[in-house]
Amino acid sequence: MFKRILQVLLIAGLIAGTLRAADDPFVGKWKVNPSKSKLTDTMKVEAVGANKYAITFAPGAVDTIVADGSDQPALRGTTFSIAVEGPNNWKVVRKKDGRTLIMAKWRLSADGKTLTDAYTQYGDDGSTVSLDYVYQRTAGTSGFEGTWESVSEQVKTEIELQIQPYEGSGLSFNGASIGINQKIKFDGKDHADANPNMVQGATSAGRRVNERSLEITDKFEGKITDTRQIEVSKDRKTLTIAIRLAGQSKPKNIFVFERE
Repeated sequence: MFKRILQVLLIAGLIAGTLRAADDPFVGKWKVNPSKSKLTDTMKVEAVGANKYAITFAPGAVDTIVADGSDQPALRGTTFSIAVEGPNNWKVVRKKDGRTLIMAKWRLSADGKTLTDAYTQYGDDGSTVSLDYVYQRTAGTSGFEGTWESVSEQVKTEIELQIQPYEGSGLSFNGASIGINQKIKFDGKDHADANPNMVQGATSAGRRVNERSLEITDKFEGKITDTRQIEVSKDRKTLTIAIRLAGQSKPKNIFVFERE
């Protein structure tokens, strides 16, 4: 009799867990709506020595590299290289364990006021996403040195995001094309990600703000790098991800998805 009661309780628990997962408004497959999404990117290039540059991609995220084309130690266990291909042309490559993560070709306009960035990101699954950024100079006078801001890049229509249940109330996010591949527990605690390709020292803490809103805080070596606000509309047909970098008051990128 006791064994039968345990079996009934186990089955009831499994059913309840399945119902909770099915009822979670975030679970499902989502496709980006480019017309409602917005990308903003800012970077700063400073000369710090002979043919040596410090490049700031985000608050606290600085790579200091000699522009000789060689792979050099960089942020979060990666390597970074700058190859000067002409007076107004640089090729930059970031790798992790020898695998190329991003490759970009930077070109300066003749008047030095515009920088174009032909950017390619390589996913863990072999997929690639190509983006064309156009930056305008906001500081500096010549060459690549200066501060650059871009709001011109358009979100590509092929971006998809798959969200599935993970260990009870947690969720797994699979969106390789925008660099999201995580499993999150929403207990407010820092956890190293279960993804084996995650950079060592990186953690994420998730919490459910309410039924339709999540907050995920990403850290590297204990320091906050960014915060993601994720919200589902009342009709559960739209999902919005706003990414705010540490030290900034406004979101850098906003992705708006529609349920497939």
